[in-house]
Amino acid sequence: MDIPIGSYAVIFTSKQAALDDMSKAEYLETAERMFALAKTIPGYIGVKSAHQSDGVGITVSYWESEAAISQWREEAEHAEARRRGKTDWYTSYILQVAKVERAYNWRSHQ
Repeated sequence: MDIPIGSYAVIFTSKQAALDDMSKAEYLETAERMFALAKTIPGYIGVKSAHQSDGVGITVSYWESEAAISQWREEAEHAEARRRGKTDWYTSYILQVAKVERAYNWRSHQ
């Protein structure tokens, strides 16, 4: 995924609570729904996500503008997912918004 200079990165770093099987299934279903729903917002560029076995995760979504980020934040299902995150799924999180000023790519030719 090529990220345009001048776009925005929304960085969500979280610590997941201890979840039973049912809660974990709901969490994963909601996460997949949020990935699909974000794609419908004009100005969405893409997303990358990684999680460690200790429950720490980081998801970085990329957006063309702050207006697109605001539209995503105001989306009703996303608001409900954020509420559930605070009450049911996370013990803590940090959200940061950064403007992409430079980007470098490298790929092995092997």
